[in-house]
Amino acid sequence: MAKNVVPEARDALNRFKMEAASEVGVNLKQGYNGDLTSRQAGSVGGQMVKNICPERTMKFYRNSRNVDGHKKEIVYFYSITT
Repeated sequence: MAKNVVPEARDALNRFKMEAASEVGVNLKQGYNGDLTSRQAGSVGGQMVKNICPERTMKFYRNSRNVDGHKKEIVYFYSITT
């Protein structure tokens, strides 16, 4: 099990986990949830990450349109809003 960097945040993280589970339709209960499938558990974790890190970055290189043989870095930033 992962250790919380801020032990006082445990209750807030549990509330956040329950909220994420309800958003994706997974019925979590307090304590052990070993009866969940991997897909259900992953969807809860994925929802948590989506809410924590709403900004995404995509970076790639393309050939320069002005100078032959040079590459240009292209970076896109976008955020997910609900």
